[in-house]
Amino acid sequence: MGLRSFLHRLTAPKIGGMVEARPIKLALVINHSLGMKKGKIAAQVGHASVQTLLSAGSSTPKMVDAWLAQGQKKVCLKGVDEQHLTELQAKARQLKLHTSKTIDAGHTQIPKGSFTVLAIGPSYEDDIDAITGELPLL
Repeated sequence: MGLRSFLHRLTAPKIGGMVEARPIKLALVINHSLGMKKGKIAAQVGHASVQTLLSAGSSTPKMVDAWLAQGQKKVCLKGVDEQHLTELQAKARQLKLHTSKTIDAGHTQIPKGSFTVLAIGPSYEDDIDAITGELPLL
């Protein structure tokens, strides 16, 4: 979804139908093995959030609308390493949850192609917690 489509979604009449009245959130799992500094983590989480919103807006628009209406709850969690994030992504996909993988461009602290953040959702909080509930907060 491009920027113009995204802006249209924010201003257009809401899509018919509703999702269940359950808490919705976005989980952002950070690859802790990369040793990113706070500013780098913040930038990567920003990239992941925007990327996820744009892609989820196409695949699960009703869920995105409900998440926006609920205040866009987000949680940042510590992932162990790239393999751990890849395993979490596979589990999320088995449950048919939206995922987004953020890869670094390599301009600053870490090598190009590093898997920095896994975004899961936005989706129902309990569905995401089934995968990420044991992870510590960042």
